Amino acid sequence: MPVHMQSQVRRFTFDQAHLERLARTILADVGETSAELGVLLVGDQRMRGLNHRYRAKDRTTDVLAFAMREGSAPHASRHKPAMLGDVVIAVPEAARQAQQGRRSLDEELMVLLIHGILHLCGYDHERSEKEARRMHRRERMILQALSRLPKREN
Repeated sequence: MPVHMQSQVRRFTFDQAHLERLARTILADVGETSAELGVLLVGDQRMRGLNHRYRAKDRTTDVLAFAMREGSAPHASRHKPAMLGDVVIAVPEAARQAQQGRRSLDEELMVLLIHGILHLCGYDHERSEKEARRMHRRERMILQALSRLPKREN
């Protein structure tokens, strides 16, 4: 399951290799073992532009997910991984949220990565209260599974 990670931020320190391993573990947890994923880490200005362009909201946000499977496009053959989509995370916003939640930036990035991947898998907390509860429950399950793994393996 290829994970393509790219960072456009320089002011913040985080373990990009660990985040890439987490992405693979999350994909396996949600049953997307052959999926291909893109993860882009950006600053507030870039995220604000993306949020404005794709969601008509002129402000930064913590995470955006761009699914590749939303239409009627067929899944890729078994010889080539199917592109699940891209998760874009605003690292400065993640750092602010980490500080507010009294957790590390790496922990906040993990939470946002889980959230973004679940969006790519069809979960949508904005659809209804029931769907929000379903998504939150799944996020907690994945967080618990990740917390039980040794640091170097997850």
